Amino acid sequence: MKKEKTMTFLKFRLWHKSVLCLLAGLLLSVSSYAQQRTITGTVTDKSGEPIPSVTVMVKGTATGTITDFDGKYSLSGDIPADGVLTFSFIGMKTQDVNIGGRSTIDVTLQESVTGLDEVVVVGYGTQQKKDVTGSVAMVDADQMNSRPNTQMGALIEGKAAGVQVLSSSGKPSQGFSIRIRGTNSITAGSEPLYVVDGVPTTDTRSINPADIQSISILKDASSAAIYGAQGANGVVLITTYKGTSDRPTVKLDVYNGFSQVWRTLPVLNGEQYRDLMTEMGKNTDWSLYNHNTDWQKEIFQNGRSQNYQLSVSGKSNKTSYYMSGGWVEQVGAVRSAQMNRYNFKINLDQEVNKWLTVGTRMAYSVYSDVDVNDNQGVDKGGVLLGALTTPPVIGIYNPDGTFTSNPFQNWENPIASTDGSNRKYKSQRVLGNVYAKIDFLKGFSFKANLGIDDRNDIYDYFLDPFLTSYGRALNGQGINNTNKTSYYIWDNTLTFNKTLGSHKIEALAGSVIQEFYWENAHIETRNFSGNGVQTTNGGSEMIAASSDKAKKRNTSFLGRVNYSFKDKYLLTVNFRADASSVFGPDNRWGYFPSSSIGWRISQEPFMQDLSFLDDLKLRAGWGVVGNDQITNYAWFGRVGSGANYPIGGSTMPGTYPSSVENRNLKWEQSEQTNVGLDFMAFRGRIQFSADVYIRNTSDLLLNAPLPRSTGFDSAIQNVGKLQNKGLEFNLTTVNVKKAINWSTNFNISFNRNKVVDLVGQEIFAGTITNRGDASLVKEGLPLGTLFGYVWGGVDPQTGSAYYIAKDGTSTFTPSADDRVVIGDANPKFIYGMTNDISYKSLSLSIFLQGSQGNDMLNASRMETEGMTGPQNQSTAVLRRWRQPGDQTDIPKASWGSYDNSRISSRFIEDGSYLRLKTVTLSYQLPKTLTEKVKMQNVKVYATGENLWTLTNYSGFDPEVNAFGTQNTAKGIDYGTYPQTRNIIFGLNITF
Repeated sequence: MKKEKTMTFLKFRLWHKSVLCLLAGLLLSVSSYAQQRTITGTVTDKSGEPIPSVTVMVKGTATGTITDFDGKYSLSGDIPADGVLTFSFIGMKTQDVNIGGRSTIDVTLQESVTGLDEVVVVGYGTQQKKDVTGSVAMVDADQMNSRPNTQMGALIEGKAAGVQVLSSSGKPSQGFSIRIRGTNSITAGSEPLYVVDGVPTTDTRSINPADIQSISILKDASSAAIYGAQGANGVVLITTYKGTSDRPTVKLDVYNGFSQVWRTLPVLNGEQYRDLMTEMGKNTDWSLYNHNTDWQKEIFQNGRSQNYQLSVSGKSNKTSYYMSGGWVEQVGAVRSAQMNRYNFKINLDQEVNKWLTVGTRMAYSVYSDVDVNDNQGVDKGGVLLGALTTPPVIGIYNPDGTFTSNPFQNWENPIASTDGSNRKYKSQRVLGNVYAKIDFLKGFSFKANLGIDDRNDIYDYFLDPFLTSYGRALNGQGINNTNKTSYYIWDNTLTFNKTLGSHKIEALAGSVIQEFYWENAHIETRNFSGNGVQTTNGGSEMIAASSDKAKKRNTSFLGRVNYSFKDKYLLTVNFRADASSVFGPDNRWGYFPSSSIGWRISQEPFMQDLSFLDDLKLRAGWGVVGNDQITNYAWFGRVGSGANYPIGGSTMPGTYPSSVENRNLKWEQSEQTNVGLDFMAFRGRIQFSADVYIRNTSDLLLNAPLPRSTGFDSAIQNVGKLQNKGLEFNLTTVNVKKAINWSTNFNISFNRNKVVDLVGQEIFAGTITNRGDASLVKEGLPLGTLFGYVWGGVDPQTGSAYYIAKDGTSTFTPSADDRVVIGDANPKFIYGMTNDISYKSLSLSIFLQGSQGNDMLNASRMETEGMTGPQNQSTAVLRRWRQPGDQTDIPKASWGSYDNSRISSRFIEDGSYLRLKTVTLSYQLPKTLTEKVKMQNVKVYATGENLWTLTNYSGFDPEVNAFGTQNTAKGIDYGTYPQTRNIIFGLNITF
């Protein structure tokens, strides 16, 4: 013992000679408190079965271990004789046991009803899950840690019923868009409100997923009405980590990965292309075009990703802290696509005294990306369609280093789009808040919160004046866009909590002030002498220069009352009043009430004999929320510039009325009713919830016709109605809880959308080049309706396509009036299933996600099967009509004519898919090994994403949309960047 103390003393001496006496005294005092000892034991459940993987910790220290397969543990170190051991395991009640000088401690853990006491983040506060009366979904840290992520949306995908995560392409720069219970508007935004640690925001791409501890999704109006005018599309509450351990915890997360497109499409080779061009009457000196370039091979590449995240957290002297920093890089599977993000985060909470707590949540990020031009034809530089339709008979470069072009048209190959210009978007962002909380009297607290979201964006573009034909035509082009966005929120809330016997009351009242400020500038120049100076000052000709500023203010008052009687009768009432500067002075204020009730039937005396039942709760809620996501100054009678006029031979600047004033313009309003059931049984091993809802949106913000006598054709008005209704089911089961642990979560959602009233209008969207609009918005139809001609077939005598007119007859030349509904891009249902399996130190997580019953318009096939010009085509055209009598489904080639490839049911395909979204296999190193290197936990893992897809869709990928997240144009693939297959290897270390 004495020798060990001497060695310890000498080690400390090496580190810090100036405090030898102090450390010697400290060692002497500690020697009476702790000594080297070993404690062993067995952990079992109430039936005597051993429990593996139980965490056993010496309370207040970092000393700990886990039980083995037989429930046994062995703990060695400087363990105080009067210390406390803490035993914890998922699904069991955490138990503290006094050591009392013993060397053998056996423990029996009691099962806990998981979930009921779980804290759920709701608007401006928290609630226990058993007390929640609205429809709230939660994604916790355990679910998020089951897979590596670079964007927040991936944490939610497939995890919450009624929540659809949309990624319209697979670009590294492509953000996620979320739809909660369907699309809720036509022209206003349908994106939910994101609230990060109390600060509302709209951009989630720069948020670091590694910092997120939990996500709550407020789905119905009764839970979202506390956010009033911003809650019509639902609310996503994001809570980041804070320090909880008495000792500092250091975490290092590292992964590297590789990505590929999971499918390529067959196209004509050089000989087949020459035959097609000859058949279309196009000839040239083919000896000059003797390459056989695989353009998909040139465009697609092995992408890569790497992510490094480091965090430090802890709690001491009434100070809680969390600090993190990281870097993530993605190089896309399509040439030149990439994304970079640096992130820094600090969360601090300081308990100044018994009545005052102050803190901050502050994040700084630097985000940049390089985009790829997709959703365009080869004639407009579309990279994906360029890879399919560029002739294989040409190479990449001409002898002089410029890019090659189509033999019959000056359309350059797709490498010109990826490599012929330098382009980069960069954003610097500060997002965070500071707060002070005061506790006073008994049960009262006041919280003041000041939040900011400040972002500076820069987009630089330079088109080389020599490499591309378009660049040579312009003598180079330089573009610089700068955008500055500033936002602040100042909210003050007063909370009261009181329990009086069987009555529990919580009341909240507050006020909110918000201000948005935007400042944008654009400059474009041409005529560059070379590529040495690539900024706009290198161009000698000014083409365009503009700037604009805008401001928006919101003022709000809010209140909420939660009431519980005997822990079984629950009531929540919310009210919020909002005023927004974007609406007319006659209707500036909007009022948004909501209420919900809950009945915990399981707490009734007549249910107590059902021993298997943990909880049974019936919920019902109603509420009204608003939507203010429209253009700034929409109600103003605005003045436009550019109406110049000549006076005395000189051009004088002039203005004109560009919009009509509408002082009555007001909020879109959504009224929603929700009824739900929550069921939990067998000590939390079965958890089930079901919801049915109907949401009616009225006073839609639309451009509606005006009488010509006003001088305007249309103006934004509150007209039209929209409806969403649906069913949601969520089931979580613990299938096995022995040596092998296996749990399953399955959720499925059904939503039906319908335009109820459009004041007789029809709105067209989704324009396909040379072929018109593919989407229709019309009363009685859902948003996302696909619109076109009914395909009849190919006439065996002429080879021309014929269509079915409205009167049922066949025609080669249908009129616009013959167009009908040909598809619905909305799925009949969406679903997700996660299976988590663990055995000792091995864990396997399998996540399946799917969409069923949605139609896709494969507009890419119009380009690759149309045979309208010099583009290369897919191998489908090998079965084209060539002579009278041919029976086929592919019409004849017809140069310059689009009659055979109109938007029609011919190109409508089933977009349903089932995708193996994620598989993660992980291994946790034994404690006996990690303790030797002073580590608490080490986990290595391998993850596969999009490894397998079951679909009948013939395009690159069914999970895309050429028109991004538009409300009206959905389910259209027009050379869109596909989702990729990814393989990731990672390491998590906790010190």
